[in-house]
Amino acid sequence: MASPATTATLGPLGAMDTTVSGPVEIAGVVAAHLNLLGARANRAPGAVGNGGITVSGHGFDPVSATAYWGGPGSGLVDEATVQAATGVMAVHGRRTGPPAGLAADYTATATAVLTVQGLLAALIGQARGVTGTSRLSTGADRAGLLAVSQYLAAAGADEGEAAELAPGGPPFSCAEGVLFELETLDPGVWAAFWRTLDAPADAIRAGWRPFQFRYATACAPFPPVLHEVTRARPLAEIRRAADLSGAEVCVLRTLAERHAEADGAPPWSFRPLGGDTSQRPVRTARPVGPAADGGPLTGLTVLEAGRRIQAPLAAHLLAQLGAEVIRIEPPGGDPLRGMPPTSSGVSARWLALNRGKKAVEIDIKAAADRRRLTGMAAGADVFLHNWAPGKAAELGLDAEDLARANPALVYAYTGGWADRIDDAPMGTDFMVQARTGVGEAVRPEGRPPAPSLMTLLDVLGGLHGAEAVLAGLLLRERTGHGVRVDSSLLGAADTLTAPALARIGRGENPRRPAGFRRPLPTADGWIAPADRDARGAAVHDLTALPTTEALALLHGRGLAATTVTTDLSDLHHDPRFAGAIHRDAHGAPAVPAPWSFA
Repeated sequence: MASPATTATLGPLGAMDTTVSGPVEIAGVVAAHLNLLGARANRAPGAVGNGGITVSGHGFDPVSATAYWGGPGSGLVDEATVQAATGVMAVHGRRTGPPAGLAADYTATATAVLTVQGLLAALIGQARGVTGTSRLSTGADRAGLLAVSQYLAAAGADEGEAAELAPGGPPFSCAEGVLFELETLDPGVWAAFWRTLDAPADAIRAGWRPFQFRYATACAPFPPVLHEVTRARPLAEIRRAADLSGAEVCVLRTLAERHAEADGAPPWSFRPLGGDTSQRPVRTARPVGPAADGGPLTGLTVLEAGRRIQAPLAAHLLAQLGAEVIRIEPPGGDPLRGMPPTSSGVSARWLALNRGKKAVEIDIKAAADRRRLTGMAAGADVFLHNWAPGKAAELGLDAEDLARANPALVYAYTGGWADRIDDAPMGTDFMVQARTGVGEAVRPEGRPPAPSLMTLLDVLGGLHGAEAVLAGLLLRERTGHGVRVDSSLLGAADTLTAPALARIGRGENPRRPAGFRRPLPTADGWIAPADRDARGAAVHDLTALPTTEALALLHGRGLAATTVTTDLSDLHHDPRFAGAIHRDAHGAPAVPAPWSFA
């Protein structure tokens, strides 16, 4: 291994070489992220079959990855067919009713980030003496299942869904026709906002539950009169109502507006910890040895103080790579453990992100418990949280605070805006979608822009969070020093919209054409043609044919297409995934780890 350098001069993949090939939608993101992490490209990414990606040099043996769309014989050949099969189209379409494709290349983007994660983990394992991780594969089918894992868990729970699954939801519009998102996590604030606008009391009461649960259900069938109320008010009056009540309003931005303000910052940042990094290393790799078979992160400990999706998902991925994850929960435990629907008394959605983790109850408001947490961090490798901005510093649990106890710590924060947007609204999934043009990117022309009610950025932000932690761990292995890593929903949005923003830079239309990734109805279901064959498939009237016959017709004409999954519980027995989905100890559906190592 090369002699340690300082984190100030060395990127996680600094002085290392890469080659990237594969499906262009995947390979392009992989190449961009490897470059941003400091690697040198041997050649431009090529669109040749399944992805072949290698990273090597500077004292490391080569590690390689393969990225693919779907398993052999699955019929999954591109973004459209993967979205259709994995249930992404069904979940995204809930707001409007029938299944609908995301116009952005969501599963390809997630696959690329997962591929980079696997490469980083393999290099960390190599530095620590873990064998059997030099080759890995990642599939877009696995990425799609991971993206819908919470919705899948709810569909397969012991009890029925806690909230109604029916069309409806934001964004709202005002009298001027401007679209906007509304956000609050407080029912009192919700009620105060609508009372200020003279909304009917019964509609206010009926609207809160579906609005609150839209993060879990991907739809919000609240009373239509609430839309009527905002359409009758000018935007200035709506903003006043938000100011008076404490709610937040964010007008939907266009991709062109985002392009004009984009700062080109990477989706994560790294800052050295532990004082003067020019001095001798504070840590060297602790060899694990060839006996370790639990994954490349075997023997590492992650403390996770996460809420909702972003940080818990990041830690879940680190656990799937072999790390021991200990959740920091409030006294009495995480209240979301009981969120319905449940499996064996535990929230199915909670299990999707937290199964297998240990838990310790810590009252972060109590000085004694904060000292206890600091003591735990002294023996950990990673501390990961997504508390509200400024809360860690207020509690004395910020990066520099914990670095005094453990200079070798990787301190990770997964936030909303990364302090990159002036006057940013609340850093939640749908507000970030609205502010960054994602609402326009995910819908083709002919459909009004609208943030997806599928938690696109919470999931992709969680993937970015795990990627940042892995890059930080590798940087620590190479330098011997701790590091602070930051990732954000904004970074995830920028990664997802990068192709659309690039089209603007070339003077092209950033949006996909009307009808893009629109499933075709059959007599008993839906079919999604591959993007390259969509035009040829659309000339056929399939509405009188059963789905199996409609597929046979298209295949007989040389067109690629697949059945659209509309009931996520059907994924358990779907031959396109070869029994990959299983049941955990609670009986809840569980999707497999997105990587296979060899």
